[in-house]
Amino acid sequence: MQFGPVQLSEAEGAVLAHSLSLGSVRLKKGHVLTAEDLERIGQGGAKQVIVARLLEGDVGENAAAEALAQAFTGLNIRAANASTGRVNLHATSAGLFRADKRLVDAFNAIDPSITFACLADHTPVQTGEMVATIKIIPLAVSGSSLDQTKAAIAVSELAHVLPFRSVRAGLISTTLPTLKPSVMDKTRQLLAARLALSGSSLDEESRVAHDAGAVAGEIIRMAEAHDMIVVFGASAVTDPEDVIPAAICRAGGRVERVGMPVDPGNLLVLGSLGEIPIIGAPGCARSPKENGFDWVLARILAGQTPTSMDIAAMGVGGLLKEIPSRPQPRQAAVAHTKISNTAVGVVLLAAGRASRMGEQSGHKLLAAFDGEALIRKMARTALSSAACQTVVVTGHRGADIAARLSGLDVELVHNAEFASGMASSLRRGLGSLDPQIAGALVLLADMPGLQSVHLDRLIDAFVANQGNAIIRACDGGRRGNPVILPRAAFPEAMGLSGDVGARVLVESGVWPVIDIEIGPAARLDVDTVDAVRAAGGVTETVDSS
Repeated sequence: MQFGPVQLSEAEGAVLAHSLSLGSVRLKKGHVLTAEDLERIGQGGAKQVIVARLLEGDVGENAAAEALAQAFTGLNIRAANASTGRVNLHATSAGLFRADKRLVDAFNAIDPSITFACLADHTPVQTGEMVATIKIIPLAVSGSSLDQTKAAIAVSELAHVLPFRSVRAGLISTTLPTLKPSVMDKTRQLLAARLALSGSSLDEESRVAHDAGAVAGEIIRMAEAHDMIVVFGASAVTDPEDVIPAAICRAGGRVERVGMPVDPGNLLVLGSLGEIPIIGAPGCARSPKENGFDWVLARILAGQTPTSMDIAAMGVGGLLKEIPSRPQPRQAAVAHTKISNTAVGVVLLAAGRASRMGEQSGHKLLAAFDGEALIRKMARTALSSAACQTVVVTGHRGADIAARLSGLDVELVHNAEFASGMASSLRRGLGSLDPQIAGALVLLADMPGLQSVHLDRLIDAFVANQGNAIIRACDGGRRGNPVILPRAAFPEAMGLSGDVGARVLVESGVWPVIDIEIGPAARLDVDTVDAVRAAGGVTETVDSS
C-alpha cells in the first residue's frame, strides 16, 4: 500500500486517509475519492490530500476485518458489520468465553497491522455481549498477512464461547441460632438469580442443622434428583475436616479442594458425589458482588468443572475489587433476572441545537402543538405508554426545556457535551436508566405524530421476543423511529461517539431486528419551520429586541 500526500490531480480512485471537513465538503476516512469530490475539494482551497493506494494483493480494511471475523463462524460467536476497519464479535449464546493467551499472542505477532483484543479467559457472557474486536490499523493490509491470520484462526481454538447448560440445582443451608432466616432467604434468592443467567433453576432448598451427618443425609437425598448441589454453611469453613467437607465424604463423595486463591471467595469447598458437583459456598456468596464462587459456578455450568490445579491457577487476577465508577456487575445481573426481560425505559433525546430552524424561529421542541410545547407533548406520550421510566436528556437551552416539563414524572439529565453530537446524549440517557431496565426505547423529541399506542406496540414486540432483539418502528416497510435497544446492546451504545445514534447498532448485524408497522408517525419529524407548520405546530415566539 502506498500512503502519503498527493496532488488533487493524482488522487482520483485513491482512499482518503483522514476525514475531511472543508467548507461544505464532508468526507469520511476510507472514502474512495471521485472526480466530483476532488473538484469540490479544490474549490475549497486545498491542493493536496493524504491518501492510500492499494497495491496488487492488498485487501481493504473492512474486507480484511470481515474475512477474519467470518473465520469464527460456528464457535458460538457472531460478527457485526465491518466499519472503519473494525469488526466486533458477539456471543450467540450465554456461556463461558474461552481464549488461549498463547494463541492470541501468536496471532497478534503475525502483523502489527492486524489486531485481536478480547475478554479475559473464562469470562461469563450473555447472549449478544461483545467478546472480542478485530481492528485493521491501516487502510489496507497485505493479502499474505491476511491469509496467515485466517489460518491461525482456522487451525486452533483462538477464542470461543462454551454455552451454559441448564441444570437443576439443590440448596442445602445449615442453621445456627446466630443466623437470621431473612439472611438465608436472601441467599436463596441470589443463588436462584445467579443460576437463572444460564437458564438453570434452583429447584429445592433444605435447611438442616449445622452438622456433618445432617448435611450428608441431604446430599444423598438431593443427588437423586438434581444435577448440582450447593451448600451454604451457617459458619465458615476453617479446616478440611469441618462440617461441609466432612459431610461430602460421609455421603460417599470426594472433596476436590478446600480453599481457593481468590479474594473474596477463599473459603470455598469443591467436591462431588459421583458425577454431581457439590460446592460449599463461601460466606461472600451471600452477596451479589463478584467472588470466587461465581468463577467456579460459571465453569461448572459450562461443563468444565475445575480441578484442584485449575483452582490453584486462579491466583493471578484473583484479588477482586469493585470499580466505584460502575454498578456492581452481579447486582445489575440479579435485577435484570428478576424482571424477566420485560421492563422498558424511555430515553427521550432533547439536547440538540435545532439549527435548521434558523435563529429567528425558536427551538423546534418549544413549538406549540395543540397548545403545549412539543417537548411536553412527547414526554406525556412516553409517560402514557407501558414504559416504566422516562429519562429526558437536555442540552441546548436545557433550562427552557426543563421548564416545559415541570410537574411531569420524568428524570431530567443534562448533557454538557451536547455539541459533540447525538452519541453523547444517548450515553447519558442509557447510563441514567434503572439497572432493572431490560430495554431502552430511544425516542427522538421532534416526532409529534407518535402516540403512546405506537410505543406500546413496540414494547409488546420487545417482550414477545424476550428482550433479545432490536425493535424498530416502520412505515409501509420503510425504516423509521423509535427503536428499542436490548440491554445487551448498551455497552456498544456507550462506546459510540460523534453525531451518530442507535442506527449504527441497528445496522451492525449483531442483534435480530424486528420491524413493527406503526404508520406515517414513524417517519414524521420536524426539523424545519415548514415541517413544524405542516405538522400543525406553531413556532416559538422569539424576542428580537
